[in-house]
Amino acid sequence: MDIVKDEGGQGAAEYILLFGGVIVIAIAALLIYRAYFNTNTSLSASSDINNVRASV
Repeated sequence: MDIVKDEGGQGAAEYILLFGGVIVIAIAALLIYRAYFNTNTSLSASSDINNVRASV
């Protein structure tokens, strides 16, 4: 019955799920903001920043 009481693998699995979730969120954010890094689009981070500064 020592197998039932051993919870060492549970902590490792939780860390794997946590880091996996962080990686998925980071990839999703990169895909969403990919247009800012492409030079072929009309989106421009610098013009957006200037618009925000002008409206403040």
